[in-house]
Amino acid sequence: MENILFEQNEKIAILTLNRPEKLNSFNTEMAIQLQNYLDKCNTDNNISCVIIKAAGKAFCAGQDLQEAIGENAPAIDSIVRNSYNPIIIKITKMSKPVIAMVNGVAAGAGANIAFACDIVIAAQSSSFIQAFSKIGLVPDSGGTFFLPRMIGAKALPLMLLGDRLSASDADKMNLIWKCVEDENLEVEVMKVASKLSSHSATGLRLTKELVNKTWSNTLEEQLQVEEKYQKIAGDSDEYNEAVNAFLNK
Repeated sequence: MENILFEQNEKIAILTLNRPEKLNSFNTEMAIQLQNYLDKCNTDNNISCVIIKAAGKAFCAGQDLQEAIGENAPAIDSIVRNSYNPIIIKITKMSKPVIAMVNGVAAGAGANIAFACDIVIAAQSSSFIQAFSKIGLVPDSGGTFFLPRMIGAKALPLMLLGDRLSASDADKMNLIWKCVEDENLEVEVMKVASKLSSHSATGLRLTKELVNKTWSNTLEEQLQVEEKYQKIAGDSDEYNEAVNAFLNK
């Protein structure tokens, strides 16, 4: 059985984490498959938006610990370097929006993969756990980068305590885009993905790049990049078509 399922609905790519019997925890094979599909989505001009979802009752329980402690197990830093770091980089540098559709528990690296996505929509029954401290590890997969920037003083306690955070509370803390009723999750995600796929691919790509650059730029540097990117967007055929369509309404 494939660890990652790929399907395409018009211009929307859907990647499904598919180890439901393991709560979609990652082993090396699954991580490599996801990396390969992210590369495919990034380079395919027929794809304008990517959804990462999961089979079964969980989104992702993080690392498959049986692989991490089994006979001839790879070193933990090797797992982080070869499995998770490339996934986070590929999601954040993807030229297209990535939506995390969280249907259940997202723990450890599973939570931080979701937070690396551009839009997180979670079912009301789902939850997020920085589970690393419970097994004597430190947060990885970008958790120590994203969470302090997203929720400030609440980030470190979540990591130290390893408490379960409900989707509703994550929504109130602005850690995710939206918490929805379980039965509305897929409809809501597809509605957002369809809207994104109807927008200018150039505009979306440049906007995502701009927001990523703001982590390290000064205000003056960011203003200069905005000016540069606005020219690129304004020179695109998509801009001219959209403006003409608006004026002709």
